[in-house]
Amino acid sequence: MIAAAAQPPAETSVKISGKTISTSYTAPAPQNGKVFGAVVPYNKVWSIGKQPAVFHTDGDLVFQGFVVPKGDYTLWVLPVTAERWQLIVSKQKDPKAAYNPKLDAGRAVMKLAPAPAPVETCTLRVKKTAALAAAIEVSWENTIASAQFHLERVAGDSEW
Repeated sequence: MIAAAAQPPAETSVKISGKTISTSYTAPAPQNGKVFGAVVPYNKVWSIGKQPAVFHTDGDLVFQGFVVPKGDYTLWVLPVTAERWQLIVSKQKDPKAAYNPKLDAGRAVMKLAPAPAPVETCTLRVKKTAALAAAIEVSWENTIASAQFHLERVAGDSEW
């Protein structure tokens, strides 16, 4: 097993149409060696650090086929294989609790892309991609994995 460096806390957020979407997490950074398929095994739910990322949204979000109502959640990743990953949004709010699939709010397929340069410390960010859309992006080692979402359409919302 690869020795891991300290996992400092990190945060990321974005505002979309006046709504804040944010995460806080610990940023793992192994000192050397392979990450995916080794430190982070395939086909096993991963917590993006020692604990799952805490996820908050001020607005209702739509991921691929499921709605995440405004509130607090945790984020998990399932790297099924080197080519297929899923982002798991869990209703579980306690980041110290073990993963419980019965609390899944939904799972979104993650788009995978090669990182332009090796990423030493795992980075999680919420990145605006359009006026009312964003992505949750996980970057580490040689991989960037992202899951798209948008604000749920609300009647009377002037942005729509």
